[in-house]
Amino acid sequence: MKRVLYFITAGLLVFNACTVTKKDKVSKGAVVAFYNVENLFDTIDTPGVNDIDFTPEGKYQWDAARYASKLNKLGEVIADLGADEGFDGPSVIGLCEVENKAVLEDLVANDQIDPLGYEIVHYDSPDKRGIDVALFYKVSDFKLAKSSIHPLIIHDKESGDRVYTRDQLLVEGELKGDFVYLIVNHWPSRYGGEERSRPSRLAAAQLNKSIIDSILHVNANAKIISMGDLNDDPHNVSLKQGLQACSFTNCCANNNCSLFNAMEQLHQPDSIGTLMYRGKWNLFDQMIITKALMDKSNEGLKYDTAKIYNKPYLIQQEGKYKGHLLRTFGGRTYLDGYSDHLPVYMILTK
Repeated sequence: MKRVLYFITAGLLVFNACTVTKKDKVSKGAVVAFYNVENLFDTIDTPGVNDIDFTPEGKYQWDAARYASKLNKLGEVIADLGADEGFDGPSVIGLCEVENKAVLEDLVANDQIDPLGYEIVHYDSPDKRGIDVALFYKVSDFKLAKSSIHPLIIHDKESGDRVYTRDQLLVEGELKGDFVYLIVNHWPSRYGGEERSRPSRLAAAQLNKSIIDSILHVNANAKIISMGDLNDDPHNVSLKQGLQACSFTNCCANNNCSLFNAMEQLHQPDSIGTLMYRGKWNLFDQMIITKALMDKSNEGLKYDTAKIYNKPYLIQQEGKYKGHLLRTFGGRTYLDGYSDHLPVYMILTK
């Protein structure tokens, strides 16, 4: 009998040790996320902004009920990011395709995420569609030091006119006691074709690289996370030549590589990505980190894993477009969905 009790007690001790370790990992760690929320517009026609379609009289009949449903659905997703790993929502989350600060204020006030206590970092961009990038941060997890915007100056190859697009947002502060730099991106689209639009994204990558390099010049061990909808896959020219982001394998093997693409190893065009186009998955939503976050010997925050949030409720489960993302609209048809992109997130641990 004593022998049996010994093994039972030992088993309980192992179980408790594992439980404490997981709780400790969560309490000291953090979730960093990014989400293209696809056209988060209010219902008001704002002068100088191309938002007429997103008004009650516009082609999408964008009224208060549809706007409220969109906010609820986005709040549902954001609140659940990291929940499978034991976290209570992201410590910080970058966003793109938001119209203005007012829609961000409505989103953080939504019942789904209001208890998480997010504050907002946002600047108006000169984008012709009237969409911006932004960052939410939990005041309990992140202490904001400063923020700034970096405009992307590009011109149309044929007309020579400036193409107005999204600024790149740099946010600096202490995340769980560790100083980090966060860059939120939404690079130029593939409008007009991938090849024709490629130079614009290459220019965006070079701007991003210059921001990162300027930080690393001052502090070679800076912990930087650059995230966003890059409108390119990890293997494209903008990532490989412009940003010079390495895969996990190359980054570990090559001491000359300063940036690691946490999402590259996840992409499988036939089955895994963050958006679908003509039956194939692209992985435009990416998270790039500096080598300091890969140093397992440091006592501060370090990279643990990166994931695509692809719960079934975000995917159409039947009909002609089964397997595609459940968007707010399919063409002009109101689907009452979420977004045409899946969110991505990264777990950092201590």
